[in-house]
Amino acid sequence: MARNLPAIIQGGMGVAVSSWRLARAVSTRGQLGVVSGTALDTVVARRLQLGDPGGYLRLAFDAFPVRAIADRVWKRYFIAGGKPEKQPFRARPLPAIRMPEELLDLLVVANFSEVHLARAGHEGVIGVNLLEKVQLPNLASLFGAMLAGVGVVLMGAGIPRAIPAILDRFAAGQPAELRLDVAGALPGESFVTQFDPGRYLSAGVAPLKRPLFLPIVSSSTLALTLARKSSGRVDGFVVEGPKAGGHNAPPRGALALDANGEPVYGPRDEPDFAQLRALGLPFWLAGAFGDAAMLAKARALGAQGIQVGTAFAFCEESGITPELKAAVLCASREHRARVFTDPLASPTGFPFKVVQAAGTVAEAKVFDSRQRVCDLGYLRQSYRRPDGEIGYRCPGESVGIFLSKGGDAAQTAGRKCVCNGLMSTIGLGQIRRAGQSEPALITAGDDLAHIAQFLPPGRDRYSAGDVLDRLLATRQS
Repeated sequence: MARNLPAIIQGGMGVAVSSWRLARAVSTRGQLGVVSGTALDTVVARRLQLGDPGGYLRLAFDAFPVRAIADRVWKRYFIAGGKPEKQPFRARPLPAIRMPEELLDLLVVANFSEVHLARAGHEGVIGVNLLEKVQLPNLASLFGAMLAGVGVVLMGAGIPRAIPAILDRFAAGQPAELRLDVAGALPGESFVTQFDPGRYLSAGVAPLKRPLFLPIVSSSTLALTLARKSSGRVDGFVVEGPKAGGHNAPPRGALALDANGEPVYGPRDEPDFAQLRALGLPFWLAGAFGDAAMLAKARALGAQGIQVGTAFAFCEESGITPELKAAVLCASREHRARVFTDPLASPTGFPFKVVQAAGTVAEAKVFDSRQRVCDLGYLRQSYRRPDGEIGYRCPGESVGIFLSKGGDAAQTAGRKCVCNGLMSTIGLGQIRRAGQSEPALITAGDDLAHIAQFLPPGRDRYSAGDVLDRLLATRQS
């Protein structure tokens, strides 16, 4: 039961920011460690092309239950000793309504590997975080995580009503389908993506355990809707406010911007805690709850605990490159760390928190100099073409290409390539013209200004354990 879960959930952040190392470090301390399942297919494919640093993926691939599938993925992407530094990474197929077998295998093996490594050597619970808006990879990603024994699935950035039944079907070894959001679909028209787990369930695989499901919501109204109208059992909620990093829910009502150009949130965006408590399901609060006093406040409001992202995002075990961590921690120490809630950055149309850091796409000159290209495709929008088939477009791609697919030019203004930027944040950016890597895009919550508090005296780095020690200090005293 979700009520047996601990007080602290480590947020599932970015692309591999919530790495298996971070999730494992948190879980071994008795809290809920979470890996980010977003874009793990690209992450694993690129780690293999770097020669599998540390040999960890080799261990995970050896544990995959269908050796022939793992071997095919390994052979396709692994480069002994790593690729030349200035050589671009080999691309993998783009997600589509009819997913290529090569991509399905990569998604399943990648999510299996990340969860397997996070679970290795301890008895703690590991969760996986996925985005509802990144629809096409989600079935294979969920199954791969379940195959490795993931204990909790967390999902936000949308209304994931279909996910509980999908978890039930995968636990029973049955195929599942997911209805897609398709722009321009005609009345009564439905488009689905499907996944059959049969190829991955060898004779020696034990029945899969159905993980707990915790949707990430922005309001008590959405929590009520999911509790009553989801396709199956919902086990609790993470209630995330607009101070959290990554994608934020838009403000309720007409969009208004403040003098800085950031969305204005008001009383209508505050959750109704009485309504949340009346649901009878455990919930955790997120969005600037990253200290011991806020944990106490959350519990006083009836929450089981808190979800903390930003503090963990810049600890030693996270996937952000050491150089970027050092720069952001220095800015926090000097009281100049700033996050901008950008209403335009994400192709999804959701507000997106962007750390204002030199050399990243947060700088106008860096953003303007980047060639617009969409070659990862996670945030592409599915749309109905005139011939009735599905097409894919992204406001962050070349404006001409986007317009040729029926897109609106107004939607392209200010759009950043979140997919490529987040890859560069973890040191896996694609190599472009003249051997240059894609510029990074860092996301964090409003708590960024205060992360220097986690630095032990005399040190310029801190660990996940340091974060937990500080968060739990009041409860342990």
